[in-house]
Amino acid sequence: MKTSSFPKAKTGDFKFTEESLREAEKIVAKYPEGRQASAIISLFYIVQKQNDGWLPPEAIEYVAEYLDMAPIRAHEVATFYTMFNLKPVGKYFIQVCRTTPCWLNGSDNILKAAMDKIGVSKAGDVSEDGLFSVVEVECMGACCNAPMVQINNWYYEDLSPERMSEIVDELRAGKDVPIGSQTGRLTSAPEGERTTLKGGE
Repeated sequence: MKTSSFPKAKTGDFKFTEESLREAEKIVAKYPEGRQASAIISLFYIVQKQNDGWLPPEAIEYVAEYLDMAPIRAHEVATFYTMFNLKPVGKYFIQVCRTTPCWLNGSDNILKAAMDKIGVSKAGDVSEDGLFSVVEVECMGACCNAPMVQINNWYYEDLSPERMSEIVDELRAGKDVPIGSQTGRLTSAPEGERTTLKGGE
């Protein structure tokens, strides 16, 4: 990128790895000259992936400098969107959906089970071993499979408090946990046997 016209950001020790830099360059190249700031959300995702799931202030300002934009504009974006974490999170970042379908199906109990199992007293805290943190989020678009959580990049659906606790145990033990429905349901198919389109059978 060209030298920034804004005051030099205090970027500390943060910088892109070679892999992150290549990814960032590909994304920025998609935008016309002078419009590189439009890539900021994508670059924040790269930073968050590189930096154990969160955006420290120096990384936010590093991206601002890289995109030749005012540091305050970058902070505005980072603090507006809830998918960006502004403090450290666990290796396994549990996001519990609390929107109406999940809430009606017991997301309060899912949240409590997760917090009890990882040993934290409030959402947002990181477990003592650094492996887990849990937060409450709004709808993630899997309403048919409520209640559900997202852990890192994956959805775990049709949960019960007992299954939520088991998932934490399995992740802590380094086991592969099946993603999607935890009851064996095929994607978002109705529970039980088919009730429609049965004519002629």
